[in-house]
Amino acid sequence: MNAQGQPAYGTDASQAAYGTDASHAWLKVDKARLPSLLEGEPDSQISAFSCTPLFEPFVIPLLLEKLSSSLHSAKIDSLKYLSVCSSKYGAERIEKYAGAIWSSIKDTIYSCLGEPDFSFTQAPVDGIGFQKNELVIEALSLLQQLIVQNNSLLVSLIMDDEDVNILFNTIASYEIYDAIPVQEKKKLHAIGRILYITAKTSISSCNAMFQGLFSRMMDNLGFSVGNIDSSPNGDIFPLQKVKFGFLYLCIELLAGCRELIVGSKEPALQYVFKHEICCTILRSFSAPLFNAFGSVLAVSADRCPLDPDIYIGVKGLQILAMFHPDDFPIPKSIFENILRKFMSIIIEDPDKTILWEAALKALFHIGSFVHKFHESEKAMSYRSFVVEKIVELLSLHDITLPFPLKVEALSNVGMTGMKNMLTILQGLGGAVFANLSEAYVNRNLRSSETAVQLLECYSCKLLPWIHENGGSEEFVVQFVVDIWSQAGNCMDFSAPFEGLLDAIMKVMKISVGSCSVESQNIIIQKAYSILSLHTNFQLNEVGRLPLTPGKYEISPRDEGILSLFASVIIALRPKTHIPNIRVLLHLFIITLLRGVVPVAQALGSMINKIVSKANGAESSGDLTLEEALDVIFNTKIWFSSTNVLHRYNETSNGSEMVVADICLGIANDRLLQTNAIYGLSWIGKGLLLRGHEKIKDITMIFLECLMLAPKSALPLIKDPLENTEEQNWDPLVMKCAADAFHVLMSDSEVCLNKKFHAIIRPLYKQRFFSSTMPIFLQLITKSHSSLSRSLLYRSFAHVISDTPLIVILSEAKKLIPVLLDCLSMLKEDIQDKDILYGLLLVLSGILTEKNGQEAVIENAHIIINCLIKLVDYPHKTLVRETAIQCLVALTELPYVRIYPMRTQVLQAISKCLDDAKRTVRHEAVKCRQAWASIASRSLRF
Repeated sequence: MNAQGQPAYGTDASQAAYGTDASHAWLKVDKARLPSLLEGEPDSQISAFSCTPLFEPFVIPLLLEKLSSSLHSAKIDSLKYLSVCSSKYGAERIEKYAGAIWSSIKDTIYSCLGEPDFSFTQAPVDGIGFQKNELVIEALSLLQQLIVQNNSLLVSLIMDDEDVNILFNTIASYEIYDAIPVQEKKKLHAIGRILYITAKTSISSCNAMFQGLFSRMMDNLGFSVGNIDSSPNGDIFPLQKVKFGFLYLCIELLAGCRELIVGSKEPALQYVFKHEICCTILRSFSAPLFNAFGSVLAVSADRCPLDPDIYIGVKGLQILAMFHPDDFPIPKSIFENILRKFMSIIIEDPDKTILWEAALKALFHIGSFVHKFHESEKAMSYRSFVVEKIVELLSLHDITLPFPLKVEALSNVGMTGMKNMLTILQGLGGAVFANLSEAYVNRNLRSSETAVQLLECYSCKLLPWIHENGGSEEFVVQFVVDIWSQAGNCMDFSAPFEGLLDAIMKVMKISVGSCSVESQNIIIQKAYSILSLHTNFQLNEVGRLPLTPGKYEISPRDEGILSLFASVIIALRPKTHIPNIRVLLHLFIITLLRGVVPVAQALGSMINKIVSKANGAESSGDLTLEEALDVIFNTKIWFSSTNVLHRYNETSNGSEMVVADICLGIANDRLLQTNAIYGLSWIGKGLLLRGHEKIKDITMIFLECLMLAPKSALPLIKDPLENTEEQNWDPLVMKCAADAFHVLMSDSEVCLNKKFHAIIRPLYKQRFFSSTMPIFLQLITKSHSSLSRSLLYRSFAHVISDTPLIVILSEAKKLIPVLLDCLSMLKEDIQDKDILYGLLLVLSGILTEKNGQEAVIENAHIIINCLIKLVDYPHKTLVRETAIQCLVALTELPYVRIYPMRTQVLQAISKCLDDAKRTVRHEAVKCRQAWASIASRSLRF
């Protein structure tokens, strides 16, 4: 009691008094205010509505009324409030509203649930996939909560519902999905979702569903307990016509039951499930279900990517196979029959694309599930019936399954788990080496193609999966070492096997790149031993100075092994020890000048990762970065005066020079010069990435190659031939020098990237742009040769296209005129279409960024004139499309700057309305509308 003699708040007496007097009076007075309370903060409203069960007589009717509203937000709020309030008020108070709430839930699901997604691309493992709908999600959540709260009442409402019973009678006459009327399909989907939620909620609700509705489904499908008991073989039933609607509902019910069983982690509950009614019934009907779902697949027509019949057949078998790793509720014999069924589709029906892909996806899900219980009987059955059979397919040539599909099946089955992956890898390794031997020994082109496909599968799918899932490096290292062993014994990389060499190099790089330093040391030692013992390079003599490229005739076999070795170097980590690095540098310089491309990339990778003296490198026999650069740039190379690449003859007249001299054409040999420039570009890229100052010298060599004018016109470059006549440069050499800037600035997939452990200093592109752009602008202005100017523009385009836009915007005023000249020049040659597109993207970025508006306004007329000439560019659709989009962006400029150009733009765009490409026509329509509308705009100053 309080001081006034009233019951203290919180006591039973207080609650009783509150319920009978004050609160009731308050609710009567404020009942009209309840709808307005829904407009406040949701959390506070829900707390207020659910704070006491005494609000129930007023809140629940109000929420049911709101649920019938046509407003989406009102429905959502009502479902959320009902969920919280029903939980707070308790089962006894909610029981009298159960029928009304159930009816509202059913109507909401029926009206809002979309079409099911009969696709296996993103299909859920359990149940049937639907597009997400917030109303449906909230309605099903409320239903699940009510079932937990009052299981027997809700289950009886569902089973006795008139719509459910009518649907059962209606769908009994339809054998395929397409024959079911649209309205009945909507009811089928809605009731299917309800059955799924009901079955997955609790053991008692699942038992009730199987006792009642599941048994009715089986009767309608022609399977009764009496028929099963009298069958001479419970696992075999004759092929029959089936009723789609009941199989659809079966899948939803089975999926809910499976989720309930699989979601239970406690062993005690697993034991309980074995003796539950749902599992007992399911076990007794497992064979008929297998036959029913199998019958659907047997008669499917493989009609379209979203074939409901194929989906239901495959999905049903998949769910049956994924109930539990033990023998309940699906026997091992049925599980193995399911695997046989899917494997028969994989082997015998490759022409049924949709069915084949669905079966493979199902095998993947089944394998991923049973692999979690890798010691179970079903996991062992999967390895026997699927994994080993897939490996066996690689050596069978008399079946109808095309080899690319074998490889696809191989990769999917391997990715079900690490143990299965190891079996797949062993089989793949054996097939790879068997085909490599056949290709190189017997010159079998088909074996070469087969090996390429297997190697692509390994490098693109299996190896990344192993790395992502924490697999051991043991197989990877052994596989690479075995490749080197075979390379030393029998590999001949001459035509027509160039594609095979590329595939092996790709595997080599990705494999080595994924390994630790310790594993890489094992691989590089093996690779070096093969290079030194099984080629004609004579590594003990190759370091004798001066270097003599003409001394070595590189056979296709030697070039292949060297390229393979270069792939290893490219992928090494910075701390991995490279044996005899000075000799390798000399070998790489010699072979680089002979045009071996991977060697240039390997040389750039070495320079990028070698430790510098500045970083505390110790003199332990390994070269420092400074010493390596000295070897590359100062080592004398001897050439014959008659033929620089002829076989070395000590009596021949010749001269000595360094790599920079060769780049500048002193050797007077185009091929030698282009090879040297290409090699130097990758060396420069390695230095640029790590931020080394030597990149400035390399850049100046490339710029000097671009100039036809006397050398003195080039700033900061000392002329090595001051007393000689001006050299006549070769256009192809100049183009090679211009494209060197693309190598420097572009992001490479083949080397010098994070995947292959390159040292990359932040903002390296920004610094290179800032240091080279003033030189480019000066050289372009002073250039008097059209050839030299065009190639300077080309170099400029390479640099600016790969520079971050934020850096370009700060220099937009200076760059836009040059950029537009560059666009005009590049559109003349079809071979420049990709460079043109990259440069156009830069202009597009400037036009759409606020920071570039001032420069754009100043140059509006020349920009528009340039773009008008590109809207009908014939060689690349994206150029036309982007040019038109740029014209649309220009309509945002002040009226007085763009209106004078309006007529020209509209005339040019009118031709694009008939473009062969739809995307271009679409952009042209938008552009015409934008430019036509500016006449009605007011002047903007």
